Amino acid sequence: MTAGHVTIIGALLAAAGLSVVARTLQARDAAHALSPPTERLLYLRSGRVADRLFLAFDAVAADIYWIRTIQHYGRDRKSSQPDRFQLLQPLLDVTTTLDPRFNIAYRFGAMFLSMEPPNGPGRSDHAIALLRKGLARNPGRWQYAHDIGFVHYWHTGDFPAAAEWFAIAAGMPGAPAWIAPVAAITRARGGDRAGARQMLEEMRTADEPYIRAAAERSIAQIRALDDIDHLQLLVDRSYAATGRLPAGWDDLIQAGTLAAAPVDPTGTPYVYESRTRTVTLAPASALAPLPPIFRGR
Repeated sequence: MTAGHVTIIGALLAAAGLSVVARTLQARDAAHALSPPTERLLYLRSGRVADRLFLAFDAVAADIYWIRTIQHYGRDRKSSQPDRFQLLQPLLDVTTTLDPRFNIAYRFGAMFLSMEPPNGPGRSDHAIALLRKGLARNPGRWQYAHDIGFVHYWHTGDFPAAAEWFAIAAGMPGAPAWIAPVAAITRARGGDRAGARQMLEEMRTADEPYIRAAAERSIAQIRALDDIDHLQLLVDRSYAATGRLPAGWDDLIQAGTLAAAPVDPTGTPYVYESRTRTVTLAPASALAPLPPIFRGR
């Protein structure tokens, strides 16, 4: 048997082995979920080390690590442990180092990283770094520049940076026409709810389902903020008129101020706390948490 044959056979066996490992991991996780301490000992944290380890089978390994990323995010999102999401950034780094063209890992990974607690770690800096990595590896992807702008707009509140990145995206080959107005609106009205709505309406025309879905959810969050401001005003007016705090929504309904208990755009009732005289979004709402940069605006 020649050295060439040995090499080919070795490569085939390694590929088969990785395939078996991938199927075994998926089957095991479906049938027997790992305890959190064990789960946290399974991963390589360095993308460079993983790249050298898996050699020619990087694409297969990247798929495995992407599955791990989703599992980790889903489990920690339901967890109350203090070190939630600690492996999210390392897992995404490994995944995108193994496969530099893994588009969904960059875009959805950035979304996971930037989500505010309890839905994510609230690490906009990690999200932006991941998207910058994607843009460096894939310079023609206008979507990564757009997503950096969105993270700045919605999570960091750095509206000049958001406008700059939207403009960068608009100037890239293949970028759709709706991005240029988004950059202009952000420059003129960044941080203003009306401006945000106008920007998001432009994003609703995007061909990409991910961008449209993000715009729809963000529009619903803006509406919820408007609702909360209005409901808070009704509570304050009731207190000023009667000299006592409403005990709940029923008091405002009986007074004719409200027709029914108010609900957010997802149909989840708003929460009124009589002790503090505040109206808030229900923690269980799909819109929670609301973006802090638009509260009180």
